Order: sequence, then C-alpha cells, then structure tokens
Amino acid sequence: MISTESLSKRFPRVTALDRLSVDIGPGVTGLVGANGAGKSTLIKILLGLSPATEGRADVLGLDVATEGAAIRERVGYMPEHDCLPPDVSATEFVVHMARMSGLPPTAARERTADTLRHVGLYEERYRPIGGYSTGMKQRVKLAQALVHDPQLVFLDEPTNGLDPVGRDDMLGLIRRVHTDFGISVLVTSHLLGELERTCDHVVVIDGGKLLRSSSTTDFTQTTTTLAVEVTDTDEHPDGTRALRDALHARGVTTDAGGGLPGAGHTLLLTAEGEETYDLVRDLVADLGLGLVRMEQRRHHIAEVFRPDQTQQREGTDRRHQGTDSERKEAVHHGG
Repeated sequence: MISTESLSKRFPRVTALDRLSVDIGPGVTGLVGANGAGKSTLIKILLGLSPATEGRADVLGLDVATEGAAIRERVGYMPEHDCLPPDVSATEFVVHMARMSGLPPTAARERTADTLRHVGLYEERYRPIGGYSTGMKQRVKLAQALVHDPQLVFLDEPTNGLDPVGRDDMLGLIRRVHTDFGISVLVTSHLLGELERTCDHVVVIDGGKLLRSSSTTDFTQTTTTLAVEVTDTDEHPDGTRALRDALHARGVTTDAGGGLPGAGHTLLLTAEGEETYDLVRDLVADLGLGLVRMEQRRHHIAEVFRPDQTQQREGTDRRHQGTDSERKEAVHHGG
C-alpha cells in the first residue's frame, strides 16, 4: 500500500524525516511516535501535499512526487487539526466533500447518509457542526475521509481530545473501517495502548527515523512471566499474599509489586515449564482460593520506547534528546 525509500524532509532548523525506509501492507497500520516525531509530515508527503527533500515514496503504486492528485482520488484523509465549518450541517459538509471527490449528486447524498450512519451521526446529521461535541466533530472528519469509498485512509491522531469512552468508540470505528469495508488504514497516535488494541502492524518512528516496523503480534509476543490472579476468601482475606507465601515456601520467586488492590489480585512469577502451572493450580486449590486467571504475560508496545531497551535494540541516535520527555509521557498514557 505504501513504500518509502530513504525519505527525508528537512526544514531550516529541524529534520522532520531522516532517511526513512519502510513498507506498509494492507490492513490497519499504526504509525506511532512522540509529538514532533514526523508523523504528520510523513502523511503530507504521502498525499503529495508537501515535497520531500530527498528520497522517494509511492502510495498504491503511485509516485507521491508526480501523481499526488491521483493519490488523493484514491485515499481518504482525516486531519489532526480542527478544520470543520461551524455554520453547516454534517450532511451538507460531507455531501460537498463527496462531490469534490467526483461523485454525482444522487450518489453523493446516498453515500453521505450511509457513511454518517456508519460513524454514528445519523440522528444529528442536520444540526450545524458548530454545536457538535469534540467526539462528534471527529466522527464528521472520519465520515468525509470515507465518503468517496477510498482504498486507503490516513487518520492523523483521530482520538485527540476525546475522553476514554470516546476513544474506545473511535477505535472501534477505525477497526470496522477495515473489517466491514475492506479499506486499509494508516492511523497515527502517540498513545501506544490504542495501537496495541487496534492495529495489525505498527511502525515506530523517533526523531524522523525508523525505530521499528513489525506486526502487533511480534510486539506483544508472550514472555516467560506468568500472571496469576486470585480472589480473596474469609480464611485468606489477602489471597495474593497467601499464594505468594506458599510459592516462596516452595522456592518460587514472585514479583513483590505484583499484587494489585481490589477484589482480585495479580501475582507475577517466572514459568519454568508445565510444572509451574501445576504447582500454582495445586496451591490455589489447597488454599481454597478462587483462580481468576493464569496466563503468560505479553509484551506491550510501550516497552520499545524504554530508553535502556531502545539503546540496546536499535542504537538510536541520541541527538534527539529533546523528545525524551514526550516519549515518557506517551508511554505513561499508552502503557
């Protein structure tokens, strides 16, 4: 769907993209990086709206340098910034965008109705956009990106400004864009946890450079850490502590910080093989506890941003120290 080769974009005082080479296939792909990492710049280049300083890129087999108009006919774009006219309704605006994409009047109205229904705005479609909430405005922006039935959509920070419920709703819509309509998606975010739940593939950039590109399952592969969650009982008001003490008596080391407050508690330990599962099961039964879950822990995408692992795995250029605080914030919000 997308291919870049040594793609660079330099401004007088900053390098937004630095020799970026990456291939992106069909499906839902997440483009993740701290604020200022080059995500929006890359999308503008891929749409043919901003020329690259050097290197090349193509979208759907079309050269971004010479075939920008043809790319924009086949691609939908949901910008990050607020760009909606406040004095028109969602229906008027999306119909207008459909007409600009080349649809005849009748088809534009039909597609607009279907698309607004899909994004959950059917009842409010005749109200002026100026009275919409942030979540409703984001849905309008998504609708106009989909109305001309593109092969690919670029969604730039689509959950910006949304509360947790709104983010979950938007992520569900993004997933359905691909599963229900077969449209591939490139979605940018600095919230790592969002991409972990939504995307098939993740591309991580930092300071304009490619940090990692792999499937979400590769990012979140299982570890040797076993997560055990038990319930408390009258006999053992702290079931986690009782199980931990019993495991320690058998020589099994657990994570001292594994216990979490609440009705259920989680304990982390290293699985040495099938015998570890058997031991946990038997001890839980002997103590009369309720076993909520026992499963191998999975890596989180956020771990690729940890400074120690980033240095070890990728040898990241430390000239981009200015993004460290943003990276930590992204990990905090997304982990």
